[in-house]
Amino acid sequence: MRQTGQGAEMGRLITLTALIWALAASAWAQSGSSFSGLARINAGASQVRDAGQGAEISLRLSQGVPYRLFTLAEPPRLVLDFQEVDWTGLTAEALLQGDRVTAAQFGTYVPGWSRLVLQLAEPMKVASAALSVDRVTAAATLTVALEQATTEEFTASAGAPQDPRWDLPAPETMETRAARDENAPLLVMLDPGHGGIDPGAETEIVVEKHLMLQFARELGEALVRSGQFTVQMTRDDDYFVSLERRIALAHQAGADVFISLHADTISEGRAHGSTVYTLSREASDAASAKLAERHLRGDLLSGTDLSQADDGVTAVMLDLARQETQPRSDALAAALIDGLRAQGQPINNRPLRSAGFSVLKSADIPSVLVEIGFLSSKRDLKNLVDAQWRAKAARGILNGLIAWRIEDDARRALVRQ
Repeated sequence: MRQTGQGAEMGRLITLTALIWALAASAWAQSGSSFSGLARINAGASQVRDAGQGAEISLRLSQGVPYRLFTLAEPPRLVLDFQEVDWTGLTAEALLQGDRVTAAQFGTYVPGWSRLVLQLAEPMKVASAALSVDRVTAAATLTVALEQATTEEFTASAGAPQDPRWDLPAPETMETRAARDENAPLLVMLDPGHGGIDPGAETEIVVEKHLMLQFARELGEALVRSGQFTVQMTRDDDYFVSLERRIALAHQAGADVFISLHADTISEGRAHGSTVYTLSREASDAASAKLAERHLRGDLLSGTDLSQADDGVTAVMLDLARQETQPRSDALAAALIDGLRAQGQPINNRPLRSAGFSVLKSADIPSVLVEIGFLSSKRDLKNLVDAQWRAKAARGILNGLIAWRIEDDARRALVRQ
């Protein structure tokens, strides 16, 4: 990402983006159509291939749509955003027909917008970009030519322009929530893993992002019906939410608990059964540093204004908060495993683990990541696509949360005395 001192380069990039938008709009207007409907990718006629010392991208669409493009560094990537494309039928393997573009991801970015991310083998810059629309069929072809660039050139021009037509709105400032009534429902922030352009694990039967959204809805309903919890979700549809924004959403909502839901694949070994992760001790110090470095200070600790605090004070405040929160997260993880086990759910042989997952780095909200099962396990996969099995898993998590709340309230009452 570019830093604030590169205003001139950002201006040139935004100008390029605006020009591309204008060209796309002009070409589409000449076809006599309007910006509506969903453009479909013609997978068989689309390709990314090597061209001399650079690369050429050719995307065939059923109709013209506004688009923009920009580059990102570390690693070098080209990003193309569209309003909006149905990617059905496209695979990265078929799209990539050379060596200078090494990987491709595509999907929904935010509602109404689609994104294609191409990872570059080496720095390259955009030499030309053009969208042509057939006046008779309205089909469109987007052609982008890339040419070699030095690392310095690439870094200077890399970065996402801010444009309200394309980007998520800035988080709204929310009033600090008053101290919770001990008898009031706890607010649980459910975080369905992945989404949009990030599909997560995939099998021939199911994709992790869809499965976790479905399970989050089912779990949320069970929690609300119990009368002991209210629920919010980091995403309620198939769109992309950054890991850091997931944490910010939990803080803005004043969440009491954060639960991230996943069902990954393991290429090596035979992992199966439910597993619950908390933030590892080793990652805690690094997490505090990264939080202070990358987050808006208002998103770090609920109810604490750190906007004027220096890094040293911020680090101390985060460490103090985590000293209280980490044991609560550990207890929550253990309670969830007990709840799942009591429902007869398959449990991993090492069910309680810790790692440096980004979504667990909130300093003041008990946070866990639950691997409901592993899509790479035939037994787990069969269970995960079974609605009745998922209902039992939801009941196990509910019971675990209830047990944890009772224990947590009792422990905190003793601390206050």
